[in-house]
Amino acid sequence: MTKTISAPPIDRKWLIFAALGSGVFLASFNIGIANVILPTLVVEFNVDFALVQWVLLSFTLTQTAISPAVGRLGDMLGHKPIFLWGTIAFALGSILAGLAPNIELLLAFRVVQAVGGAFAIALSMGIVTETFPPSERGKALGLFSASVSAGGVAGPLLGGVLLDLLSWRWTFFVGFPLSCISLVLAWLYLPKDRPRGKERFDWTGAVTFSLGLLALMLFLTVGESRGYGSPPMIGLLAIALFTLAFFIHTERRVQEPLLDLTIFRNPEFSLSLSTRLISFIVLGGVTLIFPFYLTNLLALEPSIVGLLLAVTYFFFGMASPIAGTLSDRFSYHIIAGAGLVMLGIGCYTVSTLTAETSILGFILRVTPLGLGMGLFQSPNNSAVMGSVPRARLGVASGLNTIGRTLGRTSGVAALGALWAGRVSHYAGPEFSGGVTEAAAAAQIAGLRDVSYVALAFVILGLALSVWGLLKDKAAAQTDNDSP
Repeated sequence: MTKTISAPPIDRKWLIFAALGSGVFLASFNIGIANVILPTLVVEFNVDFALVQWVLLSFTLTQTAISPAVGRLGDMLGHKPIFLWGTIAFALGSILAGLAPNIELLLAFRVVQAVGGAFAIALSMGIVTETFPPSERGKALGLFSASVSAGGVAGPLLGGVLLDLLSWRWTFFVGFPLSCISLVLAWLYLPKDRPRGKERFDWTGAVTFSLGLLALMLFLTVGESRGYGSPPMIGLLAIALFTLAFFIHTERRVQEPLLDLTIFRNPEFSLSLSTRLISFIVLGGVTLIFPFYLTNLLALEPSIVGLLLAVTYFFFGMASPIAGTLSDRFSYHIIAGAGLVMLGIGCYTVSTLTAETSILGFILRVTPLGLGMGLFQSPNNSAVMGSVPRARLGVASGLNTIGRTLGRTSGVAALGALWAGRVSHYAGPEFSGGVTEAAAAAQIAGLRDVSYVALAFVILGLALSVWGLLKDKAAAQTDNDSP
């Protein structure tokens, strides 16, 4: 589904990596920095938790919805122009988001940012995989994951400082100069490639995929306040299921599909992508609650909140390159499985947070989350990208991006709704305020329940990983026994 980019000179591969890494750093930075300001926006715009979630959801949902379309456009128009135009759109969206006078326009401008971010990063992993030889793939993808975590560290850190010294608006303005740096690197170093020529774009697939995801996310987030059994919510769920089913039906029959679903016939690819999705559901849902916990229950200053929110991504970044290098030498199933075990430990330790937990206690409890994600992601990325032929790296890269963004989006929506629902339950029927105004005991109990559900997801992912390892061993034994 994608063209082959000619191998660059050895002395240029890290310059190409820097151009691509800057784009993915920027997207992750933006999510991290937005996380810090959520409690402030609840007060600033006088909105509830369900609505302020969409400051994150509008970004990740848009990225997820258009990633398949970006992959096709990259094939049709070329990777470099898509990256450049996406970076420009992200820069403009950053300025507009910082100027937004109300929550509605802020969400609209977040969509503009997300479109730019998707154009800038959806094809990046495929280009990295083509740029580096197989013997260095794990190392390169480990450093690529470290770029994601570096953005996750820098975002909360800078966001907390800007919130303390200036205002929440500057957390968006800062995206403009960073976009300019990424734009220059991409202009100078990204390799030029030849578009395939005239191809038909699958508009039906693009529209049905986007509409189905939007309906599903609205059901998960709005249903908490409206009631999941209410007629509008049942209607949204029906729309989501119908449109996504129609999307699959269309993609299996159209001559030039938006998303080539035959790639899922590869069991290694499907298994690795499924566990990637699960890991980001856990990370997105659990970390969503952290800024409210730190701000409302521990009453910490924004700069301290930003520092503590960066802890998870710091250890994510520390572990990713090491895990990537190890996956070049040992079975990636073993390294990724160890990461899932550590992620599960993190879910349990987060469940022990209380309203009296110290700053050190918080750091110790969230550190396993970061280490687990770092150990898991690099070998998992290598497994996803290494399980498909070179001609399908573009498709695999787009789907890998979807796994991350859809997982994060689903985690924010589903586990965020679960937290709100459990807090309301523990607050009692007489409580009528927003969930962020509930008693500390109710919020802590809700966080504990979310952590347990997240742990169940990790156990599912670990079971899939063990199953994959056993299948690999069985296949290897069969090959050895063959004459």
